[in-house]
Amino acid sequence: MTEHVPEHAALIDGEPLPRERVDSFLETRTVRGAGLHRFAAPPRGATGHNEPAPARRQSEPPSVARQRRRWATQVVVTDELARRACADRGLKVPEEVSPASVLAVAETDVADLGSIVAAALAHSPAVRALLAALEAEQTVPETAVRDYYDRNRDRFLTPDALRRGVDPFDEVAPGDTLPYDEVRDGIARALRKAAGRQAFFGWLDQARGAVTYSHGHEHPGDPSHPDHEHRH
Repeated sequence: MTEHVPEHAALIDGEPLPRERVDSFLETRTVRGAGLHRFAAPPRGATGHNEPAPARRQSEPPSVARQRRRWATQVVVTDELARRACADRGLKVPEEVSPASVLAVAETDVADLGSIVAAALAHSPAVRALLAALEAEQTVPETAVRDYYDRNRDRFLTPDALRRGVDPFDEVAPGDTLPYDEVRDGIARALRKAAGRQAFFGWLDQARGAVTYSHGHEHPGDPSHPDHEHRH
């Protein structure tokens, strides 16, 4: 008996998201995918990106292929949700994503964002535009910047103090830490970036409420299917 293949990967506010969008993303990862595969890995079971694509596909268990498709669906859904959010906000982004526009994402960002959002960030100009807009909207009070500086003096020891092994949690001489005015802008940028990411995740959690997934395109961690595993 032939398994029924749904015509769409998901419904977003009742509108179909074509399966071809997911297929195209998977193909992009096969042809261009070193950056995405290395820095925003899909669920367990994928083999090295230097191995020829047909060999990878032939050797992987069916459950791995199914989980890869579910993971890719999450990336494409995030892209589509971001496109709609950008349109609502009047943010101009490219209509289509070309393989040449795929960016590598730093490993630290994957750790902070999770592989799905990190891959969406690499793949989708709309996700990048929305995240940048949310970050720009954040206001970081001066008190928060100063508090971060005061509570994290170990991060602001001078190179000389580090060489001398100064204990930042003991009494530190004034000259052993970088002046507040010298590091203040960097702290503010980091706090604004963190607040922007928090706002992005809040938006994404709410936006996903409008999504209904087709069979075979559920979240990889959805316990309703037998292949589920909870990895971001």
